[in-house]
Amino acid sequence: MSRTEISTLGEFGLIRHLTEKIELKNASTIKGVGDDAAVFDYKDKQILVSTDLLLEGVHFDLMYVPLKHLGYKSAIVNFSDIYAMNGHPKQITVSLGISKRFSIEDIEELYAGLRLACDVYGVDIVGGDTSVSMTGLTICITCIGEGENGKIVYRNGACENDLICVSGDLGAAYMGLQLLKREKSIYNGEKDFQPDFSGKEYILERQLKPEARKDIIEMLDKAGIIPTSMIDISDGLSSELLHISKTGNVGCRIFEERIPVDYQTAVMAEVFNMNFITAALNGGEDYELLFTVSLGQHDAIAEMKGVKVIGHITKVEYGNMLIGRDGGEIELKAQGWQSLSE
Repeated sequence: MSRTEISTLGEFGLIRHLTEKIELKNASTIKGVGDDAAVFDYKDKQILVSTDLLLEGVHFDLMYVPLKHLGYKSAIVNFSDIYAMNGHPKQITVSLGISKRFSIEDIEELYAGLRLACDVYGVDIVGGDTSVSMTGLTICITCIGEGENGKIVYRNGACENDLICVSGDLGAAYMGLQLLKREKSIYNGEKDFQPDFSGKEYILERQLKPEARKDIIEMLDKAGIIPTSMIDISDGLSSELLHISKTGNVGCRIFEERIPVDYQTAVMAEVFNMNFITAALNGGEDYELLFTVSLGQHDAIAEMKGVKVIGHITKVEYGNMLIGRDGGEIELKAQGWQSLSE
């Protein structure tokens, strides 16, 4: 593959090169890339804004993360934040810190993933910035979304007796990461090394190419259900439940036997001599939706494909507990990944 030094285009030439073929999809986008600021028109909608920063060596390792996958995932983690507010992502800005070891072709691959995610989810790339980086690749994405008046969902609205619901399954992304780290440690520079990924495709995809749960937001809307609280699972189920409990001044009970875990996740957890429920509780990067609904909506939730009721909200004095298969209670603790404590 040919390699073109970024210096041949310069900063502004690189931006033009990466964005010249972007086509706008949303009526709310009046002006995208190409001026001092993007322009949006939301009329009677409420605007949602979320920002994520991804640093090489902290949030991703390019030894085992393809740049196209990284671009896709970088967009998805932002979309997920907007869906977690019961909104819809519409625009993103993309800012990159790029070290000299990257070529134009490398950044094209990253942008190919970003553009694919935006095409799949109907989002516009409307601007950003680039700069030289002395420490590797830095990705900062800001996502702008819209929500309807009266339908925005916050973390703090859970009430006693509300049902605790989760989409999809949990722990797969974490086990995919453990697999990738294991194969990297075995690799050790061997020329003919072939990683052992057979039968593990699902957990790898969950780590390298996650999806945001737009479908769940659409199902809730179709059913006329507005959750009382909602958050996306980026740092682990336990951490996210504790956010809902703390901000809402409530407690919770979840049941071990109801926590959804995929077969490949359970198998890989056994390989690593790990309890798969521990992976589900503390792994993170699932980007599933954790939300609460009133008890009266149980039947409607029960009919939703891909959603499972895992517990209920209690009074704050009852604490936050996991009920084991034997009926014993274990206090939930925030043991998910915390970057500033690493």
